[in-house]
Amino acid sequence: MPARLVDSSYPRGNLPLQALLVMALMGFILIATETMPAGLLPHIAGGLNVSEGAAGQLVSAYALGTVVLTIPAIAFTRGMRRKPVFLVGILGFLIANTITVFSPDIALTLIARFAAGAFSGLVWGMLAGYARRITAPELAGRALTIASIGTPLGLAIGTPFGSWLGTTFDWRWSFGVLSVLTVVTAVLALTIVPDAPGQRPESRVPLVRVFAIPGVTVILVVIFAWMLAHNTVYTYIASYLRTANVSISVDVVLMVFGVSALIGIAITGVLIDRVPRPLILGSLSLFLTAGVIFGVLSQSLAAVFVAVVLWGVAFGGAAPQLQTAISAASGENADIANSLLGVAFNVAIFSAGVLGAVLVSTFDGMALPFLMIGLAAIAVSIAFTARHTAFPAR
Repeated sequence: MPARLVDSSYPRGNLPLQALLVMALMGFILIATETMPAGLLPHIAGGLNVSEGAAGQLVSAYALGTVVLTIPAIAFTRGMRRKPVFLVGILGFLIANTITVFSPDIALTLIARFAAGAFSGLVWGMLAGYARRITAPELAGRALTIASIGTPLGLAIGTPFGSWLGTTFDWRWSFGVLSVLTVVTAVLALTIVPDAPGQRPESRVPLVRVFAIPGVTVILVVIFAWMLAHNTVYTYIASYLRTANVSISVDVVLMVFGVSALIGIAITGVLIDRVPRPLILGSLSLFLTAGVIFGVLSQSLAAVFVAVVLWGVAFGGAAPQLQTAISAASGENADIANSLLGVAFNVAIFSAGVLGAVLVSTFDGMALPFLMIGLAAIAVSIAFTARHTAFPAR
């Protein structure tokens, strides 16, 4: 396995908790900003005098910025000191999001969202490697779990709160609060988060050769299959609930999912440095089981509720588990590998929107669990067989 760079300023056994929580706060802001328009489309459309379809492109523009510019940005900055790059990413995101707050016009808003997505990709792409560089090697997985906790919190708390705020007052308030939080994060990052070196020149592998590092491509395939299944069901869960005719609202499902995801990330934090392979196989198996319950026991409210809990627990630890796996496989090229991970996530989000729309319109919401089962089975099979490079025991 390739060696990885660890900042020697942190002695063995120390966990830089405050710095990792700052990273988690930034992750919370990023995921909440990305998903915020979904709950505010009518209000955004009315405020900008456009259709809801046009307002929905705020999500697409953000994801497109991430997909297009993440890899070039990470490749350009990977040799630089980590803290200045982190601060530039935060400030660039702040400027782009603040333009969204005050923009009177859809074109400028879409450009700002594209830029916000690009800076988001830079931050996401470097966070995993940065967290590992400032942490003792034996605690790297736990550090990454803490730094990643902002994702489930953003989904469970940030997006619903932003939706309430924008509905109660004005949609611009939701993005404005995120900008204020970003200012706070920038100050905390400047004062609390330690610096770390960039990647040494002699260890830098060209982008094309990163795919050839044993295990990297396998992990990317697992990521795409898992996240395509998750995002398709998550995006069109209302269609499934309507078809299954169970008496549970979308709001309740998303709340239960979010709380369960927090449980999943807590479990991941405890186990990831000791049993990473059983952990990811267990998460994928829970995800597969949830799909089976959704498909076979769709008429039972209790069964659907259990499936949502299993789904949330499985997904909660997915990001740190996959980031840990790809960081370990890629060694000192972890920043580039994690930028590929971010692109795989966002391509899956794009694909899920299209695939889900086709399935729901051609069949109905009951097609979603069977897609979930099929893709989960593929991901489990690949992860189970990749025991030496992609998902080793340690």
